[in-house]
Amino acid sequence: MLELDLLLVPFARDVFDSLSRQEQVLYNELLAEEDQDLFSWLMGREEPSRAEFKSIIALILAHNKQTD
Repeated sequence: MLELDLLLVPFARDVFDSLSRQEQVLYNELLAEEDQDLFSWLMGREEPSRAEFKSIIALILAHNKQTD
């Protein structure tokens, strides 16, 4: 899904290496979720299935705002 790529690829390219090991694992686990769920969570339409995803979603969205 192009919309997800526009958020996730820049984050992975620019931020992933600076994340803690735990955050990197969490990011990879987030990517294993269904695209439709990811889209809903990143657009703020639904809450993520796992509460710990909220922190990595917040980092992704903050990075996106910085690059606008």
